[in-house]
Amino acid sequence: MDILQAIVEQKHREIADWPASNLTSDILRAAFEQRRGRRDFTGALRHPPRGSVALIAEIKRASPSVGLICPDFDPVRIARAYERAGAACLSVLTDKEYFQGSLEYLRDVRAAVALPLLRKDFIVDERQILESIRWGADAILLIVAALDDARLRRFHRLAVDAGLAVLVEVHNEAELDRALEVDARLIGVNNRDLRTFTVSLGITERLAQHLRSASTARASAPRNGHADAVGADRASECAASCILVAESGIRTRADVVRLARCGVGAILVGESLMRHPNLEDKVAELLAD
Repeated sequence: MDILQAIVEQKHREIADWPASNLTSDILRAAFEQRRGRRDFTGALRHPPRGSVALIAEIKRASPSVGLICPDFDPVRIARAYERAGAACLSVLTDKEYFQGSLEYLRDVRAAVALPLLRKDFIVDERQILESIRWGADAILLIVAALDDARLRRFHRLAVDAGLAVLVEVHNEAELDRALEVDARLIGVNNRDLRTFTVSLGITERLAQHLRSASTARASAPRNGHADAVGADRASECAASCILVAESGIRTRADVVRLARCGVGAILVGESLMRHPNLEDKVAELLAD
């Protein structure tokens, strides 16, 4: 069993005793209204406060691949440092079992900064989407490899209709095609293989080329009728206009430049920031133009 399978099974155990619920977008929108406020995650990535590539700075204490990353862990202090340094958005790990995260971190960070927040966790049930809103998320992560097509489509539609941004994470061409089929507008490429833990920025470069090819192919594909034409046009628009987010393995300014050249609009960085003795200096290094 690989680590993703183990995490997904653990998530199902965690929610096994939750009361059944048939969520709708209206219920999720009502939760937003009760929370009083949402922040524009996608807009922040399109117009970053610093640099030409937007930074989603991650608040992460540990990971299953390397263990403890930040012994002196204070999520509020870290969030404020990221905000001062010019991050566009923040990613907050909330998985407890494998990443030593917490939903309380998400709540506390929201109260401390004005940046849009991504709940970084493993969503396997639609009830977790409602939970994410209640605890302060402006965006959620959907990992294509962890979901079948029906759940990926339903979760994505529920979240988007409610006003959440959705970062759809992929690792190969087949997963990227599945993301495009649900009209994903934020596509994250995980450069880490969750089965072997090897990391290569070449994965983002390869999938960026596939995304460009998909945009061209879908735009020129023959249509058999109005429905086919609408679907092809929508898919082509999605491929052409989505924000590509590179995740994992980003350590230096040279890495950022390399990724920007292939069309990356944003980077999600955790470990290399969390290990640096001065977070603001490291952010400045990555975002320097």
